[in-house]
Amino acid sequence: MALNIVRYMQKNASFWGVQVDSAYFTLKPELQKISNTGDLIQLGLDHICSNIDIDAPIDASAVQWLSPITSNQKIICQGANYRQHMIDSGMDPDAKKFNMFFTKSSASIHAPTGEIIKPKHVQLLDYEIELCLVLKQDISTEINVNAYNLHDYVAGICIGNDISARDVQIPETQFHKGKSYRTFCPLGPVLCLLAPDEMHYLDQLELSLKVNQQIRQQDSTRNMVFKPAETLSEMSQFVNFNAGDVLMTGTPSGCALSIPSPLLVKVSGLLPEQKKWQIFIQKQKSNGRYLCIGDEVESSIQSADGKIDLGRQKHRIA
Repeated sequence: MALNIVRYMQKNASFWGVQVDSAYFTLKPELQKISNTGDLIQLGLDHICSNIDIDAPIDASAVQWLSPITSNQKIICQGANYRQHMIDSGMDPDAKKFNMFFTKSSASIHAPTGEIIKPKHVQLLDYEIELCLVLKQDISTEINVNAYNLHDYVAGICIGNDISARDVQIPETQFHKGKSYRTFCPLGPVLCLLAPDEMHYLDQLELSLKVNQQIRQQDSTRNMVFKPAETLSEMSQFVNFNAGDVLMTGTPSGCALSIPSPLLVKVSGLLPEQKKWQIFIQKQKSNGRYLCIGDEVESSIQSADGKIDLGRQKHRIA
């Protein structure tokens, strides 16, 4: 049975806990000695379940929720991976034969609630809700992942938001920099550990992101072009993973970034570099979809039958 792990701060110390229905309980003192997500995961679902302290409920109003993914873990990202997002980006999903990968700095890992900090120089701040896979074991060799052994490599899932400074990412061709400012990777509120017979839910999850109560992104993981097993197999050819590392699996259509028309791209190629990017930024700002100071962003992921619920992220842009 799926188990929702939470991490929280109380009296300047961090603790592990679990969510059971609408209630929260701390884990027993033995497990509180564990300092990172990978070591907790490697204890196994059964061991964690046997160390829930049902006599120690958590007062949700008296704690600060933290990311259940600790800052030592690595973050790898898939680029466009939903059919409609690919189409909107000018790609043919049926012709695509390989993933696009990039990384986010672990310095960007952030709590599931609070403020996302917009750097003063950033004009085009974008949102990207993503399902995140959290890995179960260290991987240091090429592996062949399929539907039958996926549970050997994926421990669980959580919500991620791939916050992006598009005016850094694109004009500077700096994916890592443009997506890695501090607070740019909210994770949680829960890390949902899945049992082997629950892996099928990875293809049955509904994603939703709102800005100021208006839906901007909404899709299902069934519309992923590259599924988790295929992606992990490809990535293992060139990446070493540790237990607790995160794979962000791409975002649906609806983010603020708009793709320029082919004619505009052709014309801009004749302009001086600085002028070209000035026009790009002005054109992007005019669509009115980028995040501004004071905006509120809410994200949720759950299965259609309600059995898997990754909770809600809620942030204000500051």
